[in-house]
Amino acid sequence: MPNSRNAPPTDAVPASLGHRLQDRAIGVLIALLLRLPYRRRVALMGWIVSRLVAPLAGWRKRVRANLAHVFPDLPRAEVERIARRVPENVGRTVMELFSGPDLIAQTRHVPVEGPGLSALQAAHDAGRPVILATAHLGNYDAARATLLNRGYRLGALYMPMANPAFNRRYVAAMESLGGEMFPRGRAGLSGMIRHLRQGGVLALVVDQHMHHGEPLDFMGQPAMTAISAAELALKFDAPLIPGYALRTDDPTGFRVIVEAPVPPGDPVSMTQALNDSAAAQVRANMDQWLWIHRRWKGAPDASAATGG
Repeated sequence: MPNSRNAPPTDAVPASLGHRLQDRAIGVLIALLLRLPYRRRVALMGWIVSRLVAPLAGWRKRVRANLAHVFPDLPRAEVERIARRVPENVGRTVMELFSGPDLIAQTRHVPVEGPGLSALQAAHDAGRPVILATAHLGNYDAARATLLNRGYRLGALYMPMANPAFNRRYVAAMESLGGEMFPRGRAGLSGMIRHLRQGGVLALVVDQHMHHGEPLDFMGQPAMTAISAAELALKFDAPLIPGYALRTDDPTGFRVIVEAPVPPGDPVSMTQALNDSAAAQVRANMDQWLWIHRRWKGAPDASAATGG
């Protein structure tokens, strides 16, 4: 995925033959799976990605490398379990996104809990903007669908896919859940600002490597982290609230956790609080986080930024 703030919108970049073929193959697979009942198609896509795609793409190797970087003493059996389950979660998440009406129905009665729920509701009732910070944990689109079902005026910032042909399919699937979608960078900036000025909730995923970010601690290791969520919260006087959609024992079930707002302060300290929140949730749900990410690449020592 492109990380440049100044990258052109993906839709403006012509798709190569390889991109078009990749998009066509994924589209055919999704179309075939959509013929199955919801639970079966989600489970089957999880199996396909875990057992077929992940070994070919080298995802399991990357999961093992990231785990060794952060948890070098983790038992091998647990490492292998996570290396299987993480791609499965990716597959389930993809199929859930492309099953928009079914995901909406599935999340209609998902419980929303946590100490930040009252702050989220109070800001919404007062027409005050909110920055909702989440991570690649469980399925963040399930959190979006759940909150949209509850009447929150929710918009989301997203990173366009590197494949422009598939990106159009991906954005259409996200838009099918409702709410406004804003691509990261200049293309989505004006819409995002308008949404916040109108008192909307803006959801951002904050656990990606950002080369222009700050070296902050994430699970005991320095990780380049964008501080834009905190900067937006301060600029628009918006509560900065961490929130997550975690999978339950029901294979297609979720629970949404809304944590207490991060106290206003300087953007780096506020962002470190978001990292700490996400890290705690990852430790409690190890097989639900996207360990496939190159989260810790190229980061200098974080001690100067974190006081550690």
